[in-house]
Amino acid sequence: MGSNVKRFDPQFSLVSSEQHFAQRVVLVAGGAGFIGSNLCRRLLSQGNRVICVDNLETGRLSNIGALMSEPDFRFFLHDIVEPFSIKGQLDRIYNLACPASPPKYQKDPIHTFQTSVMGALNLLELASKKGARVLQSSTSEVYGDPDVSPQNEEYRGLVNTMGPRSCYDEGKRAAETLFHDMHVTRGVDVRVARIFNTYGPRMDPEDGRVISNFIVQALKGEPMTIYGTGEQTRSFCYIDDMLEGLMALMECETCGAVPVNLGNPGEFTMNELSRLVQKMIPGHGGAVYCDLPKDDPRQRRPDITRARTLLNWAPQVSLRAGLVPTVTYFSKELELSQEQAGSGNVINLLAGGGAA
Repeated sequence: MGSNVKRFDPQFSLVSSEQHFAQRVVLVAGGAGFIGSNLCRRLLSQGNRVICVDNLETGRLSNIGALMSEPDFRFFLHDIVEPFSIKGQLDRIYNLACPASPPKYQKDPIHTFQTSVMGALNLLELASKKGARVLQSSTSEVYGDPDVSPQNEEYRGLVNTMGPRSCYDEGKRAAETLFHDMHVTRGVDVRVARIFNTYGPRMDPEDGRVISNFIVQALKGEPMTIYGTGEQTRSFCYIDDMLEGLMALMECETCGAVPVNLGNPGEFTMNELSRLVQKMIPGHGGAVYCDLPKDDPRQRRPDITRARTLLNWAPQVSLRAGLVPTVTYFSKELELSQEQAGSGNVINLLAGGGAA
């Protein structure tokens, strides 16, 4: 984290305005990340006051830069592994704080596990003190490399406890246990969302997941990296659909602590996704096949019966439709990155830093 990052007061001033008393105060942990920053925008647009907490390990200030001047937005630079408090009103807590892509969460597996477990416990303690409802962003990875398809919430998973993905998979499973036990023993009002692959604008171009990888590689004219035979499957949910699902789950009064799958049940092989991206980006460099990483799941497809029943929710955006704004977003991100790199080279040359 750079020393020039401003640390904002995490709470709102106490005011007598009836309007402010009527507004909900919502904390979004991991709010500078992909899903978190989009959620902050949606919550603000609905009249909430939003506190974004992020350590910027994988979150990006550029995702929330436009929100910094909003009177109903606060940013708190903090790692939720460490306990913290918020003064004043707090009504809702969304826990989205944890690296979600394998290259990111495998970089520091111990900290990933700490974020999933200790971070969850700190947010649960905060929710207990404030009487706030707290939503845990769990993951389809709790199902491991499943031997059933589609995966419903009753399936207990097939997870390796000692592999490269274990820090994330088992960390999220442990967090679900904490949410369940804090609900049962201390009455904390909890919600648990099992999020399947999500994509869309504000993803990090270096995120390391398949959609960002394929699009960025294709835009650069590089071959798309396909692991194994490419016949493993994933299901992809557009960000707008995911936000609708998360917010519906948070406000559901009948679902209690049971986990709810949120994802798009459309299932695609990596080969199918590659061909779709190739059609959308004519300057692509084809595809190249590499060895399959250890413990890479063979299939992912959510059973969303529970979400349909409890939340009246189902995704509306097809993969093809969602990829259009996503490709546009990544194209602009790469253009900006190239402009910044070019400016840096010019400055380097002017300063006498050209290569010999």
